[in-house]
Amino acid sequence: MPNAVLWDIGNVIVRWNPRTLFSQIFEDPAECDRFLSDVCSMDWHLRHDCGVRFAENRLPLLEAFPHYSDQIHAWETRWWDMFSGVIAETESVIHDLQARGVPQFGLSNMSDEVFPGVQAMSPAFAHLTDVLISAEVNLIKPDPRIYQAACERFGRGASDFIFIDDSAVNIAAADALGFDTHHFTDPAALRPALVARGLL
Repeated sequence: MPNAVLWDIGNVIVRWNPRTLFSQIFEDPAECDRFLSDVCSMDWHLRHDCGVRFAENRLPLLEAFPHYSDQIHAWETRWWDMFSGVIAETESVIHDLQARGVPQFGLSNMSDEVFPGVQAMSPAFAHLTDVLISAEVNLIKPDPRIYQAACERFGRGASDFIFIDDSAVNIAAADALGFDTHHFTDPAALRPALVARGLL
């Protein structure tokens, strides 16, 4: 049975979706869809998670799509409008795990430019002993090397953790490395999963 929890952050602890912002910017939903698939796509955004600076990453887009200059800049200047708050069920579980003395850590694909602001969204982050952000090591989940880097940094083996992530691909990679896992799709299912493992 695991004795520690390893948390993903986006859409596990805090809700993040670029559409939350860009549906406010674009009046036409179809244009919003095209922008998020062809301009500021998730494949493009992953470069931020790998450590590329926002200012550098947008340069090719500004050259290719000058008519979308304001919208491309908004990916950074209005970054915080992509969030819609903390997931209350997760926040509650983190506090209760802390009260029971269960060690908690984080492993997230995220730019180090924005991580401090994300941490400020909830006092629950103070209960995570340490967090490994992908931009720090220029690796992103589901690359097995980032999970191994997390274990080395936190001084624990994969079998010590239950890893909680909203991505099925990331969960599959962790399973293959020997982590216990919980695929986070329903906030209400989180607490029962931890109770079943004796952590709560």
